[in-house]
Amino acid sequence: MHKLKTSRAAAKRFKFTKSGKVKYKKAYTRHHAWAKNRNQKRHLRAPGILGKTEAETVKRLMPNG
Repeated sequence: MHKLKTSRAAAKRFKFTKSGKVKYKKAYTRHHAWAKNRNQKRHLRAPGILGKTEAETVKRLMPNG
């Protein structure tokens, strides 16, 4: 049986926590920072956690973690 390959696109976008959850960087942080208030920008800095269904998909794309 061949080696399982990691999807490089997924590897660049997602990381795993110690407990196995999937972290990602939130959108809407690149441009127009002046149009977003301080509270919104602060919340966008925190990593997001994927839901159960999407996390299963990412785990299939990244079999080696």
